[in-house]
Amino acid sequence: MAIVRRSAEEIRAAASRAAPTRRVMSDAEIEAAAASDPDNPPLEGPMLDRLEATAIARRARRRLGLSQPQFAERFGIGLARLRDLEQGRYTPDSALIAYLRVIDAEPDAVERALAREPV
Repeated sequence: MAIVRRSAEEIRAAASRAAPTRRVMSDAEIEAAAASDPDNPPLEGPMLDRLEATAIARRARRRLGLSQPQFAERFGIGLARLRDLEQGRYTPDSALIAYLRVIDAEPDAVERALAREPV
């Protein structure tokens, strides 16, 4: 077999001739294609809640520098529930989503409230 030597320019020129041209889709075309795909349903309802809660819990926990067990104990959330939530296996109710939002926004206030003696 013979050795063929080509310059980088020759290789690029050959590749550009062989490569098919691709048309760039507009944002409207992308949206229409996604909406018409039956395997790509829009995110809504419980699925959207689960993704939001997962992001909030993870962000708050990492911002505080806590492991899952530490976060669960500090804020009174079951460890198994937190793990399932962060791994997308649990769909939270609206109360847990609200609680996670408060923890994310004001973790010190939540800790103070949890430390109070019951009335």
